[in-house]
This record gives sequence, structure tokens and C-alpha cells, in this order.
Amino acid sequence: MVRNGEIGLADVKRILCRHWWIPMATMSLLGIAGFVATMVLPKKFTSSTVVLVEQPTVPVDIVKPVVNNDLNQRLASMKQEILSRSRLQPIIEKFNLYPKKRDKAHIEDLVDDLRKSVEVELIQPMLGSVNRQPPGFQVSVTYDNPQLAQQICIEITSMFMAQNLKKREQQSADTTQFLSQQLSEAKAKLDEQDARLAKFKGRYLGSLPEEEQTNLSLLTGMNTQLEAVTQSLDRAQQDKVLTETMLNSQEANWKTTQSGQQNPETQEQQLTALQDQLTTLLSRYTPEHPDVTKMKSQIEQLKRKMEEEPATKRPSAAAQANLHEPPQLQQLRAKIKQDDLTIAELTKRQSQIQEQTRAIQSRIQASPIVEQQFKELTRNYQTALELYNELLKKRENSAMATDLEHQQESETFKVLDAPSLPLTPSFPKKKIFLGGGVGAGLALALGIMYLLAMSDKSMYTERDVETCLKLPVLTMVPSFDVSATRTHGHALR
Repeated sequence: MVRNGEIGLADVKRILCRHWWIPMATMSLLGIAGFVATMVLPKKFTSSTVVLVEQPTVPVDIVKPVVNNDLNQRLASMKQEILSRSRLQPIIEKFNLYPKKRDKAHIEDLVDDLRKSVEVELIQPMLGSVNRQPPGFQVSVTYDNPQLAQQICIEITSMFMAQNLKKREQQSADTTQFLSQQLSEAKAKLDEQDARLAKFKGRYLGSLPEEEQTNLSLLTGMNTQLEAVTQSLDRAQQDKVLTETMLNSQEANWKTTQSGQQNPETQEQQLTALQDQLTTLLSRYTPEHPDVTKMKSQIEQLKRKMEEEPATKRPSAAAQANLHEPPQLQQLRAKIKQDDLTIAELTKRQSQIQEQTRAIQSRIQASPIVEQQFKELTRNYQTALELYNELLKKRENSAMATDLEHQQESETFKVLDAPSLPLTPSFPKKKIFLGGGVGAGLALALGIMYLLAMSDKSMYTERDVETCLKLPVLTMVPSFDVSATRTHGHALR
């Protein structure tokens, strides 16, 4: 007796002993039914092939591919395109597939049936491999005719290989074209920034940041030149004043001498004046200077002349008219003219240097504003240049990748084994159906025996009696098999 739906080990043994024939019957019947189903159901044959993904012959670090390396994504995209109606309908018409359904079913239903019969499965990479990309994929086609299944598998595989090649070439060409367009726009922007920068440099030539140090050096040099020119101008003016003094003194001496009216007092005054001039020259020049030497010579001549007594007479008016200025006076006059030219030249040079100095100072003062504008233009130009160089590098890489695609030197699909010709049906499989029938029979038998055990209200143990009658058990009488006893008695006789 089963209590509360719980079956013990003793109950199981008792049920198996009484109903052992039920599992045998159900397992046999359903096993036979599964075997018969394999003979009756329409057979399906599966043709499959493995397509490997060959890596590029040129290393990736040399020519970087522009096509997406994610095989899962590319394969999913190609699968959607290849299993579309526009690609599967020609296959149905080419091999005359589903001849019994073509008159009754719509073409969309036939395409859907063919789509369901095609399976594309990625091959998982080996554990521990560095590259986690799938090494390839498997294409399987299931159909009721083995030859047609093989032909369809060949056709689908060829579509995948052609589609991969076409898509990679198209994507590479589109990428190269896009980068070329972007490169042209970047070059136009770069030329524009270059023209702006060149115009700015031409406009503020001499005030650019990199010329600031040069301007400071030029300003220092100009100041030095201006100081030197100023000193030279002062010396020239002093020389002119000194020469004019000497000319006036010597001219007065010469006129006095020629008029015969020179006396010792006048000679003493001349000597004093010449000595004062010598003192002035020595304060400015060395004793070996030509002017100093000449002045000393004049002083000596005047001293000798003062020591001598006048022995000459006053010349006549006719002789005086024929006399000319001595060479010393003419040299002094020529020197004054030369000093005038030197002073004029130095004054002009001083004005030029002052004008250049003011120009350099104005450039230095404007340098901070020019530097700010120049930095902005330079930054824009540098940004445009970096963008142009980056696009140029990418375009060249894309062009090389496109050439590799055309030469089929990049990643390609390779059929490892040709689509197989199936000799045994993939559906229904006898082992699966037979095993399934036997398993279903066993499950059915267990269910039947469980129901029989639940419906059995007989009492087999002391606990069953106490549970049902609610009375204590005093003693138990063993069960006697009367038929077995009778058989044994006849045997003894």
C-alpha cells in the first residue's frame, strides 16, 4: 500500500515482481514503432563543408586592413545577403527544387524552406589560442536528395567566397575613395591656413615671436652704432671748431706778416694762442698725432721768428698783389670743408639710425599682440597639418590594402574539403528513433506501474494495517501458498 504518494524500495520490488511484463511490452512496442518511423518518414540528407579563413600574406603591422576583422559580424551580414530571396530563388529554379510544392506553394514559402535547410555555423577557436577569431565556418545543406544537397552546398559555399571577395574589395575601394575625398578637403583647409599664415608673416615681418630676440640684438647694435656715430659727430664738430680757430690764427699771422706791421706783442699773443691750441690737442690726441706734431712745428717756427730781427722790408703793393695764401691755410680750409662733409654725413647717418631704432622699438612693443595672433594661426595651421598627414597616411594604407584585395593577398576563404556527398540520411536516424522509442516505452511503463501502485489498496505490512485500521497488531499470520502446497504434496506421493 502506497502512503502519501511515497513509494518505498519494498513497494518497487513488489510492483516489479507482479508487473514485470509491462516495461518489456511498452519498450518493445515503442522501439518497434520508432524503427518503423525511420522506414516511413521521408529521408533528409545533409551535405557539409568547412571553409577556413586564411590570414593575409602581408603582416597586419605592415599593411593594416581596412575591412572589419570581426568574422562574426561579416559572416552574419553575408548570410543575410546570400540567404535572401534574390539569391535563393535562382538556386531553386536552377536545380528545380521542391517540384511537388512549386505548383501549390508560393515562391516565398519555397525560399523559406530552402533558407531553413541551410545552416552556417562558426568554428570555435581552440582553447589557449592567442587569436580568439574563429578559424573558419561550416556550411551544411539538408535536402531529400543527396546529389542535390551536395550541389546546393557547393553553390552556397561559392556564394560565400565570392561575396567575401566582392565585399572586401568594395569596402576597401569605398574606404579609399572616402579618405581621398576627406584628404582633398583637408588639403584645401591646410592651404587656406597656410595662406593666412604666410599673409600674416608678410604683414608683420620683423615683429614675429621668433624674431623678438633678433630685434633685441638689433636694438642693442643700433644703440651701439648710434652712440659711436654721436661720438664721431661730436669729434668732427670739435675738429672743425679747432681747425677754424687755427685757420683764423694763422690767417691773422699771415696777413700781419704781409702788411709789415707785426710787432713782438702780436707775436707773443700768437705764441700764447698756439700753445693753448696745443694744450687742447694734447688733451684729445696723443703726442704723435699729425695735428699735434704740426702745431708743435708752428710754435717752433714762431719762436725762431721771434728771436730773429726783422731784416726784410715791406713789399710793394704790386708784389703784395701777386702773393697767395700759404699751403697751410689752404690745407686748413680744405680740412674745414672735409669736416663739413663728415658732419653732414654723420648727421644723416645718425638720423637713419634713430629712425631704424624707433622702428625696431615699435616692433618690439607690438610683439605681444602679434605673438597672440601668431599662436592662434599657428595652432590652426598645425591642427590642419596633423589632420592632413593623418588622412594621407590612412589613404595610402587603404590604397595598399585595396591592392592586396585585388591581388587576393589579404584575408581569403579557402574550402578545406569539398562538399560531401551524403550516403546515409541525416533524418531520420535509426539509432535516435530506436533509442527514443525504447526510452519512451520505459517512461510509459514507469508511469503505468506508478498508477497501478497508487490504485492498489491492499495491506502488505504491519504498518499498513495500523495506518488503515487504527488498531494495534497483536500477531501476524504468514501467508501460505495453497497451490504450491498441493503441488508439493502430489509430488511426495
